Amino acid sequence: MTGPTRAVLDVLLADPEADHYGLAIGAATRLPSGTIHPILARLEGVDWVSSTWEDIDPSEAGRPRRRLYRLTDTGATKARAALAAADARRARLPSPATVTP
Repeated sequence: MTGPTRAVLDVLLADPEADHYGLAIGAATRLPSGTIHPILARLEGVDWVSSTWEDIDPSEAGRPRRRLYRLTDTGATKARAALAAADARRARLPSPATVTP
């Protein structure tokens, strides 16, 4: 799992029942939208995330509608398992201080 994917999943899992949008995920992860949106598209493609358009009138709100993303129940379960597996793999790696040249 890549670091950016992990960061996006961490944000989504912090409040799995909430709707999240790209700009807020970007602010939380410090990742650019060109990184975040392909990750969200991949997660949606495997049904870990669902998305909908925000139900607002852009002229009244004074901004464009946001695409809202939410973890599916299955996605939340699989994301937690994937993060735990990544943590377990990382724990088995030798630390740089213990590797001899």
